Amino acid sequence: MADLHDHVTFCDLVLTALRRHANKDAFRYEGQTITNAEVEDALSRIVDLLQRRGFQHGDGVGVLSPNRPEVFYVQTAPLFAGGRYTALHPMGSFDDHKYACDEAELRFLFVDPAYAERGAALKEACDGVEEVFSFGPADGVVDLDSELSAAEPVELQFGTRSPSDLAWLLYTGGTTGVPKAAMLPERSVAQMVFATSMGWDLPLDRRYLAVAPISHAAGMLIVPTLITGGSVTLLRGFTPADWLAAVERDRITLSLLVPTMIYAVLDHPDLEASDLSTLETIMYGASPMSPTRLAEGIERIGPVFAQLYGQTECAGITSSMSRSDHVPTDMQRLSACGLPMPGVRVGIFDENGNPCPTNTPGEVCVQGASVMDGYWRQPELTSETLVDGWLHTGDIGVRSNDGFITLVDRKKDMIVSGGFNVFPREIEDVISEHVAVSSVAVIGAPDEKWGEAVTAIVALKPDTDCDPDELRHLVRERKGAIYTPKIVEFVDTLPLTAVGKPDKKVIRAQYWSSADRSI
Repeated sequence: MADLHDHVTFCDLVLTALRRHANKDAFRYEGQTITNAEVEDALSRIVDLLQRRGFQHGDGVGVLSPNRPEVFYVQTAPLFAGGRYTALHPMGSFDDHKYACDEAELRFLFVDPAYAERGAALKEACDGVEEVFSFGPADGVVDLDSELSAAEPVELQFGTRSPSDLAWLLYTGGTTGVPKAAMLPERSVAQMVFATSMGWDLPLDRRYLAVAPISHAAGMLIVPTLITGGSVTLLRGFTPADWLAAVERDRITLSLLVPTMIYAVLDHPDLEASDLSTLETIMYGASPMSPTRLAEGIERIGPVFAQLYGQTECAGITSSMSRSDHVPTDMQRLSACGLPMPGVRVGIFDENGNPCPTNTPGEVCVQGASVMDGYWRQPELTSETLVDGWLHTGDIGVRSNDGFITLVDRKKDMIVSGGFNVFPREIEDVISEHVAVSSVAVIGAPDEKWGEAVTAIVALKPDTDCDPDELRHLVRERKGAIYTPKIVEFVDTLPLTAVGKPDKKVIRAQYWSSADRSI
């Protein structure tokens, strides 16, 4: 039972949202609508199912599914039953999923029917997985719908969780290659709801279109939408045509896209003919966006763009930049990631832990209620990341005179060429200004003379052409010889991570796999 002055928990906020607007639509999915009251009923039945299966305090469940309402149910119901939730990304490999099931000690898995075969294989391969439930009939797994029809609703109550109870155990890729799961207690996830509601530039009338996985960052907007009486439209995946059609059909006011998705929308032939008049906010994040393409988006779609910056380790909460702060004629401003979020303290420190002066690059560090408790069962990695009371993000940033933070690059992405430090982000922003460039990733390739050679991997817009020397000249004029790519390669598409970032680890491997040293 909660104490008098206990902080509100994520479960409390979910219950508040569902009961304040019980008869309003919560989800729209494949032609169906589901009310908040129906969501609460589903949650209560899943709690009963888990308890009848012997679910104990601290037990874990995993979810492997594209977007559908049941993903939110299984993110949330195990918490009311005293347990915790872990996402398995639909684009992950079997080995990735097996590692998470084993290390996180997941007791039950919930999967979309399309992943039933994967789920059954994981149950066979993982000693700790007792049962796999499918969101509909499928071979080799238990049909969740049938189980819930026989379940008895359990009354969900406020105050049954402690702010310190582990809620979400989420694996974060980062750039280290080390699988690591951030431990986010109820305190962190509740703070995420408060901070996004106050610090993201969200419409008052929220009709949210989720196309990125709600099992990950796109899920951050569900409770802030429901708690104001808004609704969530779910698409199982992203295509620019489907996104444009859904915005028009459901009169969407809010969506969250990663930059590569925005590029695809801007490059799609149906954009100009689509009615996006209701769209007020596109939240974007996960990776830096080209300022040139961002200015193009503002011109063609409107002043609807608002940026988010954060990491799983702090529940996605670090800084944000509002729509009005996006000045389309100010490329420096469009390169920024905004101001610190409400409830977050952001510092920029040098390698000795000293605060950096204004306009001097240093590591971005975070304090606040949203910061994780640490990495699951990795105390050494935790002690390297949580240092002197700060979460060290590994991102290099600068704070300008007006307080805006701009990311220079990932600490581990920095290129050392001829003894000089080169930040790929600065080159990527320049190359993106070329009219033919859709997206670009810059890495350091092995070079006997320079140590690392600045290398640009470029994807062009449809039906365009570009000479490599044009891009080299552009960079040389803007940034000088040290930053000028020695290698420019054109590709049809850039490899992407599961969350839509250019996968520099995969790109680097193509250049470094045969080298006699690593980066």
